[in-house]
Formats: sequence, C-alpha cells, structure tokens
Amino acid sequence: MWGIIPAAGMGSRIQPLAFSKELLPVGSFAEGAGERPRAVSEYLIERMTAGGARRICFVISPGKSDILNYFGGQALSAEIFYAVQPKPAGLCDAIFRALPLIPPDEQVSIGLPDTIWFPENALAFLPDGVLSLLLFPVAHPERFDAVITNEQDEVLEVQVKKESPSTHWVWGALKMPGQVLTELHDLWVARQDEYLGTLINEYLSRGGRAYGFKTGECYVDVGTLNGYREALRVLDANCAELNQA
Repeated sequence: MWGIIPAAGMGSRIQPLAFSKELLPVGSFAEGAGERPRAVSEYLIERMTAGGARRICFVISPGKSDILNYFGGQALSAEIFYAVQPKPAGLCDAIFRALPLIPPDEQVSIGLPDTIWFPENALAFLPDGVLSLLLFPVAHPERFDAVITNEQDEVLEVQVKKESPSTHWVWGALKMPGQVLTELHDLWVARQDEYLGTLINEYLSRGGRAYGFKTGECYVDVGTLNGYREALRVLDANCAELNQA
C-alpha cells in the first residue's frame, strides 16, 4: 500500500516558524537508550505503516527541502518518495501530484501531516477496494469536512466547513484503490475543486460510492497554537493510559 502526505502548504496558521510546519516538534520518540523530539508528521507515517503502507510520497513545495533532508528515503518501515507542487493550488492538486507513482490496483491511504489521531492502527480497519473515509468525532465539526453516512456506512454527503453541520463526525484520513484515485483525478481535471470534500460529493452524484467508518476516537489539528496545546495534552493522556495498562 502507498501513502500520500500532502505537505506543500505554507502553515500560515502557526507561523512564524524557522522550518516547515510538518517538522514541528510534538512530543518525543524513544531512540536507543534515550529519546529525541518528534516531528508532527512522524505520527502520520507511524499510522500509515500500521495500516499497511510500505511506500509513502510526501508532496512538497519547492521551498520545503528541509522535509527531504529530515526523512531522506526511509522512515520507520516505509520507503519515502517525493513529488513537488510547483505553486500553491489547494489540497486536491497536491494529492494528485503523487498519482503517477500509484498503480491502479494498489491501495493508497491519504492523511494530513499536521494532525494526530487515535487509535494508531485505525487505517487497518478500512476495507480494500473501495473509497473509504476514516471518521472521527470532534467538538467543532464546522472547522472540518463533516461526513453524513447511513446505517450501511455509505457516505451520503460531505459538508465542507459548513457553519452548522448535521453531524460531529469528520474525515481524518482516506483509503482507496489507485483506480479510484485516478477517477477522482479525471473528475477534478474538469472541475478544479480546491476541497476534497466537494470533489467526493461530485463523485457520489455521478454514481460513485464511498463509505465512512466511525472507528476514530480522537483527532487533533496541530496547525494552530491551540491545536498544538491540545496535541500535547492528548499525547500525555495516551501515554498515561499506556503506562497504566
């Protein structure tokens, strides 16, 4: 399985930083007999590899060579590859920069590098062969893409940053076959959606199917100062639970 990490954004909500926001230190990582600071995007790599990804593509902008220098060609059990988004053009454009690497019959997961979520192995519960969305309950769904599903877990609608969404469940990661990623790309070429949620809505309106799975427990966007503080709190709480187990 491939993983795609769109990391070309400027991170304006948490600037100024002297480095790419994807390298923001959040928590620590055991290394040998000691520990070292952990870049926020390492949490997503950990979750993608736990879900089965063995190759991961970072999509970066031309000015983000520090990400390449930090990860090189290997992280955890995954090989790391890179694609470049020449100029800011939205999330969809960034994701599709990795499309030439993805075979049609291979699974691909997509996540956001400035988020931390639990459980760590949640991607492993998403099925192969279909467009599936990993859903998380959040206190402020209006800040995200809220996902409406029926009793069969079919996605009925994605409400993109709607002021009063109909649910508190939002997508935090996705999984699909490379063929579905290609279909979404072909649809996007004609529409040029900025948001992935609006593109998925159009995909559904044309007969496509997507499924949302409410297996996520906790989701934190670390792209703001308040989110950064919340991430530290969540990590401390999870460490405490592990120590008590």
